[in-house]
Order: sequence, then C-alpha cells, then structure tokens
Amino acid sequence: MTDQFIRDRITALRIKKGVSEYKMSLDLGHSGSYVKSISSGRSLPPLKEFLYICEYLGVTPRDFFDEDLKNPALLQQAMDSLKALSDDDITLIMGNMKRLQDK
Repeated sequence: MTDQFIRDRITALRIKKGVSEYKMSLDLGHSGSYVKSISSGRSLPPLKEFLYICEYLGVTPRDFFDEDLKNPALLQQAMDSLKALSDDDITLIMGNMKRLQDK
C-alpha cells in the first residue's frame, strides 16, 4: 500500500458516505482543512487518527485496505443485519445471492 492509496481510499469512502472534506474534518474534531491536507498529500493521519477515520467512515481497518471492496460500509451494514437472522433465513439469502451471481 502506498500513501496515495490511503489518500485515495479516504476520499472515495468519504464521497460514498456523502460528506464534504470540511464536514468530516470538523466531525473528527479538527480544523476545516484537516481532511483536505490528507487528500492533497500534505499529510497522512497518525495511526490513532486513522482508526478514528475508519470508525467515522463505517469501515474496519481490514476493509479499508481491501481494494476489492468498493463499498465496505454497505457490506458492514449487511453483515450486521445478517447477525440478527435465523440460520434458515441466512440460508435463504445465500441461495438468492448464488442465483444473482450466476446471472
């Protein structure tokens, strides 16, 4: 992973969340230009701040670095919903997912 990947990933996930750089900066407790300084390459967040950014964006650090996940926050919501279902319901959903993948 490169610094550019981290900057691009933060930007992509922020846009999917529908928040501006300014709002995200303030929500994280920083000045309004904090996220812009990350996106532009002037700085990178320290580890503790990176973990806060992941939490804010609704992703785990593992999902953040998984390039194959285009919308990890949505996937996390689906996983949270599945946890509340019975085994029979999960099996039914899995069957539907397989059918959709086979199209």
